[in-house]
Amino acid sequence: MARGRGRHDRDDGLFARLRRDPFAVQTVRSTAAATLSYVVALRLSSEPVPLTAPLTALLVVQVTLYSTLTTSLRRVNSVVVGVLIAIAFSVVVGLSWWSLALVILASLLVGRIVRVEEFIPEVAISAMLVLGVTQVSDTAWDRVLETLIGAVVGMLFNLFLAPPVWVDTAGDSIEDLARRMRLLLLDVADEFTGSPPVEQAAARLHEARRLDNDVADVDGALRTAEDSLRFNPRVKEGLLHRVVLRTGLDTLEICAVVLRVLARTLTDLAKHRAGHQLLPERAALAIRETAQYTADALVSFAVLVTARGSEGAEAAETRLAGELRAARACRDAAADRLLALALADPGSWQLYGALLAEVDRILDELDPEHRGRRLMEELDRRVREKHDRRRRLTLRDRWDTRRPTRADA
Repeated sequence: MARGRGRHDRDDGLFARLRRDPFAVQTVRSTAAATLSYVVALRLSSEPVPLTAPLTALLVVQVTLYSTLTTSLRRVNSVVVGVLIAIAFSVVVGLSWWSLALVILASLLVGRIVRVEEFIPEVAISAMLVLGVTQVSDTAWDRVLETLIGAVVGMLFNLFLAPPVWVDTAGDSIEDLARRMRLLLLDVADEFTGSPPVEQAAARLHEARRLDNDVADVDGALRTAEDSLRFNPRVKEGLLHRVVLRTGLDTLEICAVVLRVLARTLTDLAKHRAGHQLLPERAALAIRETAQYTADALVSFAVLVTARGSEGAEAAETRLAGELRAARACRDAAADRLLALALADPGSWQLYGALLAEVDRILDELDPEHRGRRLMEELDRRVREKHDRRRRLTLRDRWDTRRPTRADA
């Protein structure tokens, strides 16, 4: 029985992970929409195999409702234009190498004229696919009908079965990034307690540089989450959620940059000490203790940013404030010891000062008051931009209504 429950728990965990994976959800949604459009096309089209309908549905169904509404028209336009071009060629000529070349050339040129933007290649792709199966002129209107069926089914599929909100997935990505940064900061701090060779210190620097890739991955997940909040009737205060997540990631990105600089300071100090212990025991322990509280504060900050409920946010904010106080107290103790070391070894004062400055920068970025100011500034900026867009649209509408027509003249 215990083994059975364990397998069931693992299955539930796998299912939960798949539900939170944008690729898995998009795969299921696209498959369902394409299949449904094919079933509808079988009933409405006279073609025995109406594959244009599921093809169009695949192009229309998107990960988020916002991307669906903003790209569906261009996608449908590109598919319809490609289908019409293929139909026109199939009426006149068959499929050959020179007719295929003309279809591709015409599709790319017409796609630019009708302004389908990034979907210009899809005009040619649709034309080629349809040209391969459209050899008889009687099937022309059936192909257009199939395209419209796929487009309508795809649009309705997204409207009535709205894509998930990917805030939790983006939040998990932000927390995972903070935990990776925490582990790296602890590893860097441990190096200060010993006498690492330059190669070992440089390896920490390379790890810190790889955080740029992690930040880019999280940024992609966050963009998907931001799009899922737009135009979504199930979400209230979508702008606030987007701004909180975005400013939180910006803060962690700054901390990642500072962490990379801290790893560079470690490498420079290892070169300066040339195999000797980097710091005396008490100073090294003070630095490590400061890093431990700072590393924990990184995770608490990420939890605070991604918290959906007030209770979780208050608990994370309280924990973050306590860790920042402890980190600053340890930082002051470390500063006193590093000052004594700098007086005894003036050649190292720049490295010791840089070490303290980098710790201070991370602590300042994680400070709740600093975060609150950045959050309010970003919200004000977004609101101003929205107001300016509305004002420009209003002024343009007024100008259009006041502009004299040819009949008035």
